Amino acid sequence: MPRPHNLDAETIAAYAHDGAIVLRGVFDQRELALLEEGIEHNLAHLSPLALEASEADDPGRFVEDFCTWQNNPDYEAILRHSALPHIAVQLMQSRSARLYHDHLLVKEPGTRQPTPWHQDQPYYNVSGRQNVSFWIPVDPVPLASTLRFVAGSHAGTWYMPRTFRDQQARWFPEGTLAELPAIDAEPERFRQLAWALEPGDCVAFHMLSLHASSGVGPVQRRRVFSARYLGDDARHAPRSWRTSPPFPGLTDRLADGAVLDDPLFPSVWPVR
Repeated sequence: MPRPHNLDAETIAAYAHDGAIVLRGVFDQRELALLEEGIEHNLAHLSPLALEASEADDPGRFVEDFCTWQNNPDYEAILRHSALPHIAVQLMQSRSARLYHDHLLVKEPGTRQPTPWHQDQPYYNVSGRQNVSFWIPVDPVPLASTLRFVAGSHAGTWYMPRTFRDQQARWFPEGTLAELPAIDAEPERFRQLAWALEPGDCVAFHMLSLHASSGVGPVQRRRVFSARYLGDDARHAPRSWRTSPPFPGLTDRLADGAVLDDPLFPSVWPVR
C-alpha cells in the first residue's frame, strides 16, 4: 500500500508551470536504508542493460542501469509502497499511476563525466503529457553536482536526442527534431533551476524537461535512484529503433496507441 503524502496546491502548480520541483523529506530513514541496500545490490549485480557512461581516462566512474526492479525487492518496495505513487498522481493531475521503469545513476568520487543537456521522453517508447520522474539521491548532493533544469522547457518542444559521448543521432533521423539551443551561453533566456539535496529529498520533473548535471568532487559519491511513472494519457509509441531503455517483445503484445497495460508497467495507483 503506498504511503499517503499530500501536496499543497502551490507545489502542484509549480510542477505544471516549471516542469521541475524539489520535494524535501519525502523518505524516512527506513526507506533510505532500503534504497541504499537496493542500490548496492544493483551495483553488485548489474543487468545486461547496464553501461559505463564515463570515458576510460576518467578518474571516477559513471555507472547506469535500467529496469531491475523486478529482481530487486528493495527497489520494488520503494516504487510501490513509499509516497511516490501518491505524489505522482498529484503532480501528473491524473487519476492513475503506472510504473514505467527504474534507473540507477552512480557517479563515483572524482568522476568528471558530465550529463549533457537533454530530455528523456524522446528516448522512450511512450506518448502523452501526464508523466513524472523522480531523482532520488542517497548521498548529500551539493549544488555544484546536482541536477539542473531549464524552467518551462517541458512545454512541448521535442529536441533531438543524441548519444552523450559522441553526439550521434541514433533515435530520430537528422533534421526531424529541433536542435538544442545554447542553454549555458544564454542564462537570461533559459532560466535554470537547481537545488542542493540531502538524503530524504528528491526532485520531480517532467520527461520533456531539459536537464543536465556536472561531475562530482574527489571525495564525493553520488548514488541516485530514479523512478518514473505514467498517468492516464500515456500510450504505447513503438519506435523503429532501439529505445533507451528497450522493452524487447513489447510491440508483439501492445499496438501503437494502446494503453500500457502490461506486466512490465504495473498499476500502482489506485490500489486494487
